[in-house]
Amino acid sequence: MIWAMSESPRLTLLSGGPAPEPAQVPDRRPRAAAAPAGARTRRIVAVGGGKGGIGKSLISAKVGIELARRGRRVVLVDADLGGANLHTCLGIERPQRTLSDFIERRVATIDEVISPTGVPGLSLVSGALDHLEAANPRHAQKMRLLRHLQSLDADFAVLDLGAGTHLNVLDFFLVADHGLLVLVPEPTAVENAYRFVKAAFWRRLRNVVGVFGYEPMLRGLLESGRFRSPVELVDALSRRDPEAGENLRRQLASFRPRLVVNQARTAQDVAVGSGVVTAWRRYFGLGMDYLGAIDYEDEVWQAVRARRPLVLEHPASRAARAIGRVVDGLLALDAGVERTT
Repeated sequence: MIWAMSESPRLTLLSGGPAPEPAQVPDRRPRAAAAPAGARTRRIVAVGGGKGGIGKSLISAKVGIELARRGRRVVLVDADLGGANLHTCLGIERPQRTLSDFIERRVATIDEVISPTGVPGLSLVSGALDHLEAANPRHAQKMRLLRHLQSLDADFAVLDLGAGTHLNVLDFFLVADHGLLVLVPEPTAVENAYRFVKAAFWRRLRNVVGVFGYEPMLRGLLESGRFRSPVELVDALSRRDPEAGENLRRQLASFRPRLVVNQARTAQDVAVGSGVVTAWRRYFGLGMDYLGAIDYEDEVWQAVRARRPLVLEHPASRAARAIGRVVDGLLALDAGVERTT
């Protein structure tokens, strides 16, 4: 059985509510101020999802290890602010310096809180623990952190995000080159994943609208008719202002989540991913890449208990091979290879 996302989108979020914070999602241009000169992260991968307990941290660790095994320089970043456990997934003690030191400005750059993991090519920025301010950074603190993440001297930064649709979580997801959406094949997890990606899309749309000053035009369109999808809304905007419509279309086309189904036991579980992609396209008229399913195996929880990453402990397991295919998909996307879902 495939649990399709049945909640129909309502194109009303632009018609009320507070205006978005300015420059909420920074662009990918190099930053000179308050960031290390000359360095720049080649790719950022953010691993998010609608609820806790679905394996985001484990997948973040496995993806980071697999990329490092392929010769990439990788920095894992525990961006689950206030609930950090990525170091445990890697089987190492919590480093003495963490993200708290950076957020509280006890260090000048994020490079000063990077720690080795014991895996060649893989480093860790450990998350903040038991610190309210670190778990709820102010806007200026968040923007400084995002700038420094974009300036890491690495091929990949892999961000392990917290659960839910808090604005900080959404902004970390949106700043990434690849937003990896994780779900498990259970009805509640599918519903929460849909809410997460829908909230991220609207966050992206509101920021674009705010930056380019399109809100008055879109308000007028929303008041004059009903639209079944963002595509219809953009088409109506294009008829009114072709340049604005094309700009908005181009901005929204860059929002393309990458989906991973975790803990798949059956072929039906694997097919849940295709159902989610189909429902997303039907309701929102936008694309989503299904990178595959990761098998449920006893070796997974055994590796967790042993505090040894699965990719290292059982490299020949089905789940480890599935992680390899996910990484293949990410690298293919970077290489410009078109994938079908």
